[in-house]
Amino acid sequence: MSYQSIFHPDLFKDQVFIVTGGGSGIGRCTAHELSALGARVALVGRKVEKVEHVKAEILEDGGQASAHVCDIREEESVKATVAAILEEHGRLNGLVNNAGGQFPAPLTNINQKGWETVVRTNLTGGFLMAREAYTQALASTGGAIVNIVADMWGGMPGMGHSGAARAGMVNFTQTAAVEWGVSGVRVNAVAPGWIASSGMDNYPEHMKQWIRSLGDNVPIKRMGTESEVSAAICFLLSPGAAFVNGDCLRIDGGASQGGRVWPLPKAKNNEPFNGFHRAFTPKVLSED
Repeated sequence: MSYQSIFHPDLFKDQVFIVTGGGSGIGRCTAHELSALGARVALVGRKVEKVEHVKAEILEDGGQASAHVCDIREEESVKATVAAILEEHGRLNGLVNNAGGQFPAPLTNINQKGWETVVRTNLTGGFLMAREAYTQALASTGGAIVNIVADMWGGMPGMGHSGAARAGMVNFTQTAAVEWGVSGVRVNAVAPGWIASSGMDNYPEHMKQWIRSLGDNVPIKRMGTESEVSAAICFLLSPGAAFVNGDCLRIDGGASQGGRVWPLPKAKNNEPFNGFHRAFTPKVLSED
């Protein structure tokens, strides 16, 4: 089997893209789709075994990929990693700023270290990766950057540190779109809603029932797939989005558009798109 993308197979032929957080979840799926569309993918992550595993998957599927260990929160590490990618691949066409993470807690239970750790991961790290991709390569050649944020519209109760960082990333996206547009670099963001992804298995036991109920709060009455987010990312990287700059595309089934207060009847005609041939259901959603 191979990735069943909605885009033509040679869309990104011989192009090079960095995908941070490429060892799991949405990053893994996006890396596979980019590879299926002809790109060489540089997988970046903190854990060597995860990025090496995805690299092996892509090679097995006939694609091209490299694996790079980097803590995106550390400036010198980011500089060196981007330089190493350019040395290995000879060029760079775009960046998918996907790496991130958080832990559930009300604001009153978040100490300074926890707050700063999440902000460094979801905001500072994304800025460092984008800046180095731009200054080391894209400023000269043009290209595209897609920053992955989250559904934080109207606040993010229970994860206020992440919500603040993601909102900052949207504003950074808008600023970079203006400053870097003259170099032919487009900067956009994608805000996934509730996506059935492996990250759901990282939350504690007491959240499992709540996680399983999330789809009921979406107007189309289901969670999204990793493939549906990846398709949006690939579009924003593609020539079809050549005049899209500084925008944030919400991939949330309309959950951020008022469904929290509007009564939602039983839905119909809401089949998901799942083109990822190596996708698997998170354990929390497959348990009885």
